[in-house]
Amino acid sequence: MNESNDDNPLLTGLEPVHDDSARVLVLGSMPGARSLDMQAYYAHPRNAFWPIMEALFGIDCELSYARRLAGLREHRVALWDVIGKCRRHGSLDQKVEPASIVPNDFDRLFAACPSISLLAFNGRLAEQSFERRVLPDLQARFARIERVRLPSTSPAHAAMRFEHKCAAWGRALAPVVSVRRPE
Repeated sequence: MNESNDDNPLLTGLEPVHDDSARVLVLGSMPGARSLDMQAYYAHPRNAFWPIMEALFGIDCELSYARRLAGLREHRVALWDVIGKCRRHGSLDQKVEPASIVPNDFDRLFAACPSISLLAFNGRLAEQSFERRVLPDLQARFARIERVRLPSTSPAHAAMRFEHKCAAWGRALAPVVSVRRPE
C-alpha cells in the first residue's frame, strides 16, 4: 500500500514471515520496488538472498514463493524489514528519505517469536535504521538479542563475490540454526 504525497509516495513494507519457533530474524531495510510490486521478499532476480538460502538450507530457488517461505520457517528463519514505511525514489537504500522512516513494531514481533536469538541485518541501512530508530525504544529483554550485519544480498552490492557472501551468511547463522556447508 502506498500513500501519495506529491510525486514521491509513502511506501509501506511487507508483513513479517515467521512462526513462534523462529531463532533467526533476517532484517532488510525496506523492500525494493519489484518486491513491493510482487508482494514478495527479495523478488529481484539478481538479488542473492534466495540463492544463499538454497546453498545454506537446500531451499530450491525454483520453488514457489510460498514454498520457499515455508522452507525458511522449517529452518527457523524469519524475515522482515526494519523500515515499515518511508519515502524513496527507486529501490536503492541511499534513496530513502531519512525523515520519512517509520520503523516496524519489533516489540510485537519479538513477543510473538520468543525464541529469536539472532538478528541478521541484510546490509548497512538495515543495521543503522534498527540502531537509530528501534533500539532506543525497544524493551530491554529484546534489546539484548545478538545482532550481526551481513553482506547485502542486493544486486547493488556487487563488489563481493557470491561465494564470499554465502560464506559470511553461513558463518553467522550456523551457531543458531543448522546450515549446510556451501560448496
